[in-house]
Amino acid sequence: MCTGKCSRCIAVALYPLAAISIICNIVLFFPGGDIKYAKDGHITEEVKYMGGLIGGGLMVLLPALHIHLTAKQGCCGNRCGMFLSIAFAAVGVAGALYSFIVALLGLQNGPLCQVLLIWGTPFKDSDPSYLTDSTWWVQCTQPKDIVQFHVGLFSTLLATSCLQLILCAVQMINGLFGCLCGTCNNNGPL
Repeated sequence: MCTGKCSRCIAVALYPLAAISIICNIVLFFPGGDIKYAKDGHITEEVKYMGGLIGGGLMVLLPALHIHLTAKQGCCGNRCGMFLSIAFAAVGVAGALYSFIVALLGLQNGPLCQVLLIWGTPFKDSDPSYLTDSTWWVQCTQPKDIVQFHVGLFSTLLATSCLQLILCAVQMINGLFGCLCGTCNNNGPL
């Protein structure tokens, strides 16, 4: 088994996931594609936590870059490089976990929207959940289609962070094998 090749595959898979997380978080700032809600401060609180931008984005992109660069051209053939990949993958796990928690809270609390003339989060602490009963969604009059927008993007962040969490955890295990057993390169295992 070549832990360097495995590291490279994991890093390449993390790049698009980090990009998706960053894009989703940025788009969440502009419900309905309009900047007026961000200007007026009518943005869901969980969007401001920037779980997708910081957690699933930058905190996963940094390990992906490190893992990819150390795995390139047999550079991962040393145990120190694999040990560092464990530490960087742990940063990725922490970032993915942060993104997961923020996305979960965003889905649980629901969007900030205008109900009649008042801005609030009408679905927060609702029983049953607004996610299972779409007839409640018409309560939100502004921004238009905010519930679908909110659920779609936070669900994407949730799924993306789960994949990132799995890949970074696999890299931690892969790095441990590479650190303990050595890695393969052109000259054979160390």
